[in-house]
Amino acid sequence: MKIKILHILHSLQVGGLENGVVNLINSLDSDRFEHAICCISSSGPMANRIQRPLKIYSLGKGERKDYLLSLKIARVIKKVMPDIVHTRNWGAIDGVVASRLAGVKRVIHGEHGREAADPMGTNSRRNRLRKSLHPLVSRFVTVSGDLKNWLVDVVGIPGEKTVQIINGVDTVKFRPPEDKAKVKVSLGIEPDTFVIGTVGRLDPVKDYRTLLKAFALMRNGANNRIKRRLVITGSGPEEQDLKKRAADLGVIDNVYFLGERKDIPNVLQAMDVYVLPSVAEGISNTILEAMAAGLPIIATRVGGNPELIEEDSNGFLFKPGDHNELEKKLSLYQSRLPLTMADGCRGRARAEKLFSLSNMVGEYERLYLKVAGDKNCQGQL
Repeated sequence: MKIKILHILHSLQVGGLENGVVNLINSLDSDRFEHAICCISSSGPMANRIQRPLKIYSLGKGERKDYLLSLKIARVIKKVMPDIVHTRNWGAIDGVVASRLAGVKRVIHGEHGREAADPMGTNSRRNRLRKSLHPLVSRFVTVSGDLKNWLVDVVGIPGEKTVQIINGVDTVKFRPPEDKAKVKVSLGIEPDTFVIGTVGRLDPVKDYRTLLKAFALMRNGANNRIKRRLVITGSGPEEQDLKKRAADLGVIDNVYFLGERKDIPNVLQAMDVYVLPSVAEGISNTILEAMAAGLPIIATRVGGNPELIEEDSNGFLFKPGDHNELEKKLSLYQSRLPLTMADGCRGRARAEKLFSLSNMVGEYERLYLKVAGDKNCQGQL
């Protein structure tokens, strides 16, 4: 008999968490597992990437507090009748209570990263609630060692109930280009242009303002005659503000806002270096994809980023918000292309060895089988 899993998350908008859920559903053995999804807010474009037949329930929650949310989720759980409920991040925490209301005792709660409102995970009210709910949770899953340590040391979750499963990347889908110049031309970029790129939701937590400031500094540097472009791929609430800031900084003509794209592997192949300036991260799917595409990485020293990037090997880390340090690292890669290519090759090898999609899927499969079959994994009051 198949194990039925109900995944509860905020939405299926474009994002790293959502991408991970879709990859997992598409890759798990369909003869052993079946799935349903409950979106607290709404579905979204990531739903179109799901390759398995499943039911998606959307509750339509807005920004305001919904005191009946747990009851609404419980009704969905009763319809689905899952063996396991898998909630993800703070936005789905009501699903833990809803599971108990619906009579489901096998619950997994995942922490995939933090939002701009609480980038360090120090909100005492939220942490008290997380801790109070842990008796109802069979296992806590984190995507990084940083998040696992936070759950144990700050929130107070018992270490034996936590497990880290790092995200995986499809190294066949995401790979270096055979002809980078040709890929650049396909995006309307001259082949001899140095391309700095990033992919993600245009949200305050990603701090793309710092990237724009660093890019503007490069214009005034010693190599100000070198052709360069900044490619920002994605959409979100900060899109118009970022375009205005690019104009105010005088670089709007050299910044390409591509919006949401379905050809991310192709977009990554046009880049020479990948930047992630976030103020908070779990384990970034886009960093993994960029590594698989053979790109050197420059990212903030936060969350799980140091677990992906070995400094002076496949990239550099910098302090959040420090556009001066970011500009120095970008200028280094721009002026030393052999270093850029070597770091990118080492990143690709690291992704293949440590962060494969098959490794991630195998670990989740073992977790689901253990929770479904082990009476000791049932949350207890």
